[in-house]
Amino acid sequence: MSKTRGQNAYRAILAAIRDGHYKPGDPLREEEVAMRIGVSRTPVREALGRLQEKGLLEAAPGRGVAVAVLSMQQIFELYAMRQEMEGLVARFAAQHATEAEIANLERLNEQFLKADRTPKVAALINRQFHARLYDAARNRYLRQAVEDLQETIALLPETTFVQEGRTVIAHGEHKELIDAIRARDTLKAEAAGINHIRKALETRLAITDHEEAVGVFRPAR
Repeated sequence: MSKTRGQNAYRAILAAIRDGHYKPGDPLREEEVAMRIGVSRTPVREALGRLQEKGLLEAAPGRGVAVAVLSMQQIFELYAMRQEMEGLVARFAAQHATEAEIANLERLNEQFLKADRTPKVAALINRQFHARLYDAARNRYLRQAVEDLQETIALLPETTFVQEGRTVIAHGEHKELIDAIRARDTLKAEAAGINHIRKALETRLAITDHEEAVGVFRPAR
């Protein structure tokens, strides 16, 4: 089996989790997954093993696996790391982004705003926005670390853009970030990146039925 088929199966399963086809707690059977993504069971078996190693799948009753369910503590830890990494990305982007890259971020941000009433589309454009931000940071190691973190974020149920008004508010946060990058203000860009993720966590808590979590989070900076 080629390594490429295993990698493609991995990406296809991860996309299915991100898109909500497979939800936290759902069992995954090799045969069903193979039929869904149109490959043999061998690359699927390899992909499921890799996903389990990375903590995206967990052992299910019997001999199967299921999509992992994140605890509230894991969500806090995930966002704490995301805050720091996105802050670094923003700081590096303020140092290295070209005018063309900044213009593209602005274009994506306006597309994002237009998707205010379609949360899934807004989430897709938001991922594109942040991917271009990672490009502008010009640091392959930081990008890889952030992308690994993004894989775990796929386990979170729903997008925060289902909350009324969140897309509009996030558009403003993106704009503040872009303005700091254009001004080459590294400290302001980093602060904007951190604040953006802090607000995302606050929204996440607002749409999550965990009353004990309200008021627990404190900004890292």
